[in-house]
Amino acid sequence: MEELRKRLILSMILIILVIAFGSIGYMAIEEWNFLDSIYMTVITLTTVGYKEVHDLTFSGKIFTVILIIGGVGTVLYALSTGAKLVIEGELAEVFGRKRLEKKIKELNNHYIICGYGRMGRIICKELKSRGMRFIAIERNPDILKEEEDILIFEGDATKDEVLKKVGIEKARGLVSVLPNDAENLYVVLSAKGMNPALLIVARAGEEGSEQKLLRAGADRVVSPYHIGGLRIAHTLLKPAVVDFIEFATKSGNIDLQMEEIAIQEGSKLVGLTLDECGIGRELGVIIVAIKRATGAMKFNPTFRSMVRAGDTLITIGETAKLKVLEDMAMAEK
Repeated sequence: MEELRKRLILSMILIILVIAFGSIGYMAIEEWNFLDSIYMTVITLTTVGYKEVHDLTFSGKIFTVILIIGGVGTVLYALSTGAKLVIEGELAEVFGRKRLEKKIKELNNHYIICGYGRMGRIICKELKSRGMRFIAIERNPDILKEEEDILIFEGDATKDEVLKKVGIEKARGLVSVLPNDAENLYVVLSAKGMNPALLIVARAGEEGSEQKLLRAGADRVVSPYHIGGLRIAHTLLKPAVVDFIEFATKSGNIDLQMEEIAIQEGSKLVGLTLDECGIGRELGVIIVAIKRATGAMKFNPTFRSMVRAGDTLITIGETAKLKVLEDMAMAEK
């Protein structure tokens, strides 16, 4: 489309030059006034075929032949380019909507990101790096033009019909990071009503909004200002600890990652102690904590700690070794 626009601009410039060339030519050769000259040039280039303004001299006829040969082709080229731009633009818009609708229909067990601002971009980037299925909702059309590799739906996330269009009933989770707490609260209420099993994470800006969002149905509430303040304070007080956490949680880090691994029913790890699993001895993966199915958290588990179905292991290790552990945690076929 950009190349087509450049061709259209070039065509318009050529048309202006051809009209100027014809007008100046008639003024010089036939000694006509400016209006008669430009009128004769236009009817010649558009092949309208009206009678000449004045009878042409021999030199004028030769000049008209040259103008027709050189100018009519330029005009037809410009008109065809303009028509192509309009038709292709409309078709691209239609097919773009069709492709988006098709992709949304194919979504299942996906995540919905409400708001594609600064926080929304980071969330989508992380989900994309993990190969997760997701769709973002954004009402600012200018942002939609900037992103081509992210599935974004234009609309207001606070409206029920928009949430339905992005497959709220089939979604796995929803993140609401809209600009203000009132909008986030509205999204949480609507989403929970349409899909009670949905995992909802909401952003809280003002103090006191966290409890309101939790009461509305949010499973987790994150306050960026609170977390940011703690991180800055910890950077001053515990710089080495902060450096380690940032290194272990950095996206795309192949040396070390902090991950959570769910133990499925039927996994060969179920019923074994951490020592019997050989996680630390054979894989070199550190188990920081075990979150039980009941929600209880066991920090710094010993080698005698038992692995149970439904547990979530909080681990630190190399990416490749963590992948091996994920495979071990899955149910045996």
